[in-house]
Amino acid sequence: MDLVVGLDAGGTSTRALVLDLDGARLGQGLAGGANPNSHPPAVAAAHVTEALTEALDGLDSRRVRSGVLGMAGASRMADPVVLDLFQAAWERAGLHCPMRVVTDCEAAFATGTSSPDGTVLVAGTGSIAGRIRDHRMVGQAGGYGWLVGDDGSAFWLGREAVRATLKLLDLDAPLEGLATAVLTTAGARTRGQLITTVNAGPPIALARFAPLVSAAYHHGDPEALAIVSNAARLLADTAAAVRTPSDTSPIVLVGSLIKTPVGTHLKQELLTRCAAAVIMATEGAAGAAWLAAVDVLGPAAPRPA
Repeated sequence: MDLVVGLDAGGTSTRALVLDLDGARLGQGLAGGANPNSHPPAVAAAHVTEALTEALDGLDSRRVRSGVLGMAGASRMADPVVLDLFQAAWERAGLHCPMRVVTDCEAAFATGTSSPDGTVLVAGTGSIAGRIRDHRMVGQAGGYGWLVGDDGSAFWLGREAVRATLKLLDLDAPLEGLATAVLTTAGARTRGQLITTVNAGPPIALARFAPLVSAAYHHGDPEALAIVSNAARLLADTAAAVRTPSDTSPIVLVGSLIKTPVGTHLKQELLTRCAAAVIMATEGAAGAAWLAAVDVLGPAAPRPA
């Protein structure tokens, strides 16, 4: 029984998935983040070994014919030292097939569709859109990081929640659900305390306020409703930046925000703007594993069950 393996190596976690060539899932593993830009490369590589070892437990690693590593920070593989660390991690897990590295966007797109061409929009802590051609990312928009970009992301949502709260405090206006939740989460009672608290931590920590927006949205909080609507519009703008108006290829949505009100609004916004299928996907490991199967069987490789 021949096998293939796929990994989704992100900044927070790494997921590994083993399939047979019929697309059946035989093993999966989970470890810490393996993005060599956000973790020391040796630590990131060790997480790859950990996820692979768990996924391959009870299976014959010698049967793995192809493997694809979908990675945030894939450009770091241009550094021979980093590449050697990950290659050694691959081999420590018992794999002898080549390690093919793709971007996390390419793996995510393949999770949602077997189409070789289309658009992937990642909406998580950050945000980025990629233009996919023949399963490869050939163009992108966004992905600039929190300081100059990440519009519509969880970071952006959290920042907007804090800003909306501060504006209400400036006006001495009644505080509703979202503002109250922001103050409670920050452990603050006053305008000055909130400013001090959010500036004391790393900027990306503002993403922790994002779930408060979703919760307040479900209770009809006007500030949350506006933030969600604006986030969806900005994310749709990012996706549109890598497409032509006549493009009918599929759009795949992935990331932590996709199963929130932002994702619901985003899908509707894209369906209104584009004559294309909009697909909500989840794990990038499935896409990476399917790409590995394509390397063996060609485009007709069965999709993961």
